[in-house]
Formats: sequence, C-alpha cells, structure tokens
Amino acid sequence: MPSSPVTAGLARRATLRRSLSLVSDFRFEQSDPARFYGALARDTAMLIDDLWTGATGTTLDGLTVLDVGGGPGYFADAFADAGARYVSVEPDASEMHAAGLDARGSVRGSGTALPVRSDSVDICLSSNVAEHVRHPWIMAEEMLRVTRPGGLVVLSYTMWWGPFGGHETGPWHVFGGERAARRYARVHGAEPKNRFGESLFPIRASHGLRWAAETSGGELLAAFPRYHPRWAWWCVRVPGFRELAVSNLVVVLRAHSAADRGLGTTLAR
Repeated sequence: MPSSPVTAGLARRATLRRSLSLVSDFRFEQSDPARFYGALARDTAMLIDDLWTGATGTTLDGLTVLDVGGGPGYFADAFADAGARYVSVEPDASEMHAAGLDARGSVRGSGTALPVRSDSVDICLSSNVAEHVRHPWIMAEEMLRVTRPGGLVVLSYTMWWGPFGGHETGPWHVFGGERAARRYARVHGAEPKNRFGESLFPIRASHGLRWAAETSGGELLAAFPRYHPRWAWWCVRVPGFRELAVSNLVVVLRAHSAADRGLGTTLAR
C-alpha cells in the first residue's frame, strides 16, 4: 500500500484520545442516534478535509461532496460548516426522513446506479455503507465515475470479521450471520435492523484493497483503519490479521480521467 502526504493531517489528529471518544459514542447508536451520528459527522467532515488538504493543499470551501448512502442527513451540517456543498444519495425513502431532518439536499437513488452525471463532483464519500450493499464494488466504480479527474473517492466500510462486523448482532456474527440474526430475534423479540444476506454482507479488507489496486478508474493513495490511532495503522499491512484488527477500513483514491478508466467494472472476488 502506498504511503502518501494525503494522510499527513489526519495522522496528526489520529490520537488514542480520538479513538476512545469515537468508540465510546457507539453505545449511543440505538438509544441516541443524533448524538452518535452528530459526533461521527463532525469527525467525518474533518477526515475528508484532512485528506483533501493533504492531496491538494486546499480546503473544502466551495467544493461539492457527494455522500453515497447518506441516510437521514446527519452529515449535512458538518460539511456545510466546512464550506462544502453537500449532496447525498439514499435508496430508502424512510431512512431519508428517519431523523426528521431537512432532506432537500438528498436524492433518492441506488449507489450501484448513481443518478449523477459523470465527472460532476469533487469528492465522493461512502461511510459505513459498502457492507450493506450486495455488490459493493459496482458502487465503488460508480463513485469513481461521478468524481471529476483529480477528485477524491473515499470509501469507508465496516469489515465482517471485526468486532462491529455484525452490527447489532455482534459479536455472535462470527459464528454465522444467519445464526446471529436468529439469536438476536430470540433475545430481543424483534428482527435485527440489518439482516444477514439481505442488508448486511461479509465484506473483507482484502476485497477493498484488491479492488482499489486493480480498478482502472483511479489511483490508490492511502488505506488505513478509520478509528485507530496513527501508531496502529500498520495492521492494514498484515493479511489475515487486518480482517480482525482493522474494524473499519478507509481506502482513498484519486479519480482518473474518462480516457484512462477503460471499460468494465471490477467485481469483488
């Protein structure tokens, strides 16, 4: 994996204190989603700002950020505060309105067939969505398609074998996704929000790294654990171990021009 100045700013901010704060907020995901997603939104906007500044030496001011799978729009204010124009694409209408937020900056559509012109956004982001998509690398290629040459694609996803891979069914998901779903229903008296094989899939770090290395649509700039302190980023370089230790992988690519992208889509193996 290439090292790059693109992560220099984030590396300075990726402290143990930040990691502990982010992990502690996970306990509020179900009970107080505004608190959880608000904190995650602020950190995500800073992450994107760090990466863009590292790649270009400029800020997000005036740029268009497309968030694939933006949900109810918790990230909108954080990116607006950074000076960016934020647009999200969300396939589920009920999810778009789940928090009662202003959804005028949202577009209903599929991540695997984005209703967005090619080469039309500066940054395309997807945060904790790929694990919910049956064909995530089709979505990733779509993200590259809509990003202008020289723009950034930032794909961040939760890995199956990590501690949060089963989402609310974890840690029992390591014994099988369907078994974990049945256990959740038995214990809680309701089906889990994320159903294995329907809205939750066993995505791995190796899948994303292989796609990023092989796609003709962009150049891999960096890959790192999203929530780890900088001194623990080395675990991405260790096959097998990274599937357990990384938890959430971020891959950052610089989009190529249409002429360099070639034909076809790289599918997950």
